[in-house]
Amino acid sequence: FADGNGEVELRLDIQKLGIESSKDVFVDVDDTSLLIRAKSDGTLRTLMNVQTLFDRIKSSETIWFIDEDQLVVNLKKVEQELKWPDIDESWESLTSGITQLLTGISVHIVGDSTDINEAVAKEIAGGIGMNIVSTRKILISKLDVWYLPVCTSELLESATQKSIDTWMASEGVDSVAEAESVVLESLSSHVRTVVATLGGKQGAASRFDKWQYLHSGFTVWLSVSGASDEATAREEARKSVSSGSVAYAKADVVVKLGGWDPEYTRAVAQGCLVALKQLTLADKKLAGKKSLYIRLGCRGDWPNIEPPGWDPESDAPPTNV
Repeated sequence: FADGNGEVELRLDIQKLGIESSKDVFVDVDDTSLLIRAKSDGTLRTLMNVQTLFDRIKSSETIWFIDEDQLVVNLKKVEQELKWPDIDESWESLTSGITQLLTGISVHIVGDSTDINEAVAKEIAGGIGMNIVSTRKILISKLDVWYLPVCTSELLESATQKSIDTWMASEGVDSVAEAESVVLESLSSHVRTVVATLGGKQGAASRFDKWQYLHSGFTVWLSVSGASDEATAREEARKSVSSGSVAYAKADVVVKLGGWDPEYTRAVAQGCLVALKQLTLADKKLAGKKSLYIRLGCRGDWPNIEPPGWDPESDAPPTNV
């Protein structure tokens, strides 16, 4: 597999298959999948079946040919500047390729469950870190792609020397939410972190007026769904965001979970990366806008960023930049 300028190339060794001519090879492709089959000794064999390519291709411009003992398939990329770590949208390729789209902007994981938020945040950050280690020869000079997991619960408990539950029982949920908001303010100037926030009413993300600093990162809402299929879950997510009935609806993307089992943490984390990839490809200026929002001090004017010097306490009419 090789990634070139505006295209990717796949080479398969077919020397031992006994393929006599190109008439024995069948390449079926659409914008998101690839199926390669070949007739060998009278039997039709599947050589490769990629159900989800790393990104979309121009299927009508696919070229394939036999070069000596290799089958060569050339695919034209829709997003020509996007680097493909591999042919498919796997966990390994996503954790390797997502950093070029995030451009250092942090990721915030929000939702009703602290445990789920933390498990998924650690899985994402760990996946990116492990992928960097495994491709050390290529990325050793790019240490800025490393993302670190940060759990606000751990920071708060370390600072107060008491558990969140104890704190909440003695001082109430409002006190915990205020404290987490202060932590998020401190983290808003950081880059390359995957932040797991508190779930439930004690979490700042559950309050409409506490999103000022959450907007500094790409925010993923993990929402447990009662949907029975993907289409229903998508519609449920759309309605959740459009209604804005809960503060989590302020998130950049929603990932619906059909229940929760720690064994599927990686699958959920992969879903988050897929959602973030689609988000950043759909709006290529979003990362830059997040960066501007951070540089201007996360003043609470997201998504309509005001000019430098704007005072959120002022009654002056907005003049968005």
